[in-house]
Amino acid sequence: MYGTQGKRDIASELQAQIPILRPSIHARRANITVKFQDIYGFIVEGNVDDVNVLNEVREKVRQQGKVWWAMEASKGANWYLQTQVSPTLKSSLKFSALTNAITLKGLIRKGIPPVLRPKIWFALSGAAKKKSTVPESYYNDLTKAVEGKVTAATRQIDHDLPRTFPGHPWLDTPEGQASLRRVLVGYSFRDSDVGYCQGLNYVAALLLLVMKTEEDAFWMLAVLLENVLVHDCYSQNLSGCHVEQRVFKDLLVKKCPKIAAHLEALEFDVSLVATEWFLCLFSKSLPSETTLRVWDVLFYEGATVLFHIALAIFKMKEEELLMVHHVGDVINILQTTTHHLFDPDELLTVAFDKIGSMKITAISKERKKQEPAVMAELDERLRRLNSLKEDDK
Repeated sequence: MYGTQGKRDIASELQAQIPILRPSIHARRANITVKFQDIYGFIVEGNVDDVNVLNEVREKVRQQGKVWWAMEASKGANWYLQTQVSPTLKSSLKFSALTNAITLKGLIRKGIPPVLRPKIWFALSGAAKKKSTVPESYYNDLTKAVEGKVTAATRQIDHDLPRTFPGHPWLDTPEGQASLRRVLVGYSFRDSDVGYCQGLNYVAALLLLVMKTEEDAFWMLAVLLENVLVHDCYSQNLSGCHVEQRVFKDLLVKKCPKIAAHLEALEFDVSLVATEWFLCLFSKSLPSETTLRVWDVLFYEGATVLFHIALAIFKMKEEELLMVHHVGDVINILQTTTHHLFDPDELLTVAFDKIGSMKITAISKERKKQEPAVMAELDERLRRLNSLKEDDK
């Protein structure tokens, strides 16, 4: 099902991938919960209004696909690679590259058509370049070399495989789990500092569904952890993730001050929900089609998009959040919101238009500012843990 694809008519494939959802006549008459399968095989629960939203979104995807085909027809199949403005380029070529870059950014924020997603992600993320630096047989050689080896990482991977999107028609099969295992185990040996961290199973699983082949999913995982995301996000002590949480809390105060003040009064720690968002890159929280729209931007613009999305979720529910007075209600609002965010355009509009811009330099400066406090906190935790171990002897 998810092996190498043959050559097919792209427009026809896009139409086939995006079916119109039609609830039964009984479901239409009664506003009850219905179940349906999205284009990546996940069973989704929602009401008829959610189905209508999804159909509207899918129609937008079809129209957006026409724009991409038109761009390929006028500029060439790989026009999106011609976006680097180099000092050595002639003035006319510089203008063309700049125009392509501006056009591409706008198109990506509106969504990459599912059939084009694998090749565009692979090219723009840097995965293709990373793969080109090693022998062609690298992935096959790696998986063969580590076959049968047992480590703490492989044991945790084996424990998590059955819990990774249970019920999915491919991932929850022996074939799907074996494929996911090879990707995760292979990477755990490629980068022993990361090894394996819970959360990566969901990320790698979704990459497999999009990229279709294990090898491409492996290189997308590699570029994600080594180039796109913050260093040490998935290290043993999760120091990078802790830094991101502190930066996010600071941004929440700046971008959504009323919400931040209210949550502080409730003694609600936003990391209770945001840690999973950042570790799983929203793959466990948002519907898959919405998650992948976020990832479209992530692989092109970088990790700051995660802050935009997390802030947008809070911003979208500002009025409701300000009305509640219990931590449990806050969590319920946020979980319900994320699970029913079927319209990625609504989310991304809030994320970029209402939240406003965030300079990468400012984010980087804030990260560096937070690092010492995080490392001191982690060191203190380690000292306490070692002390408890000594007391138990």
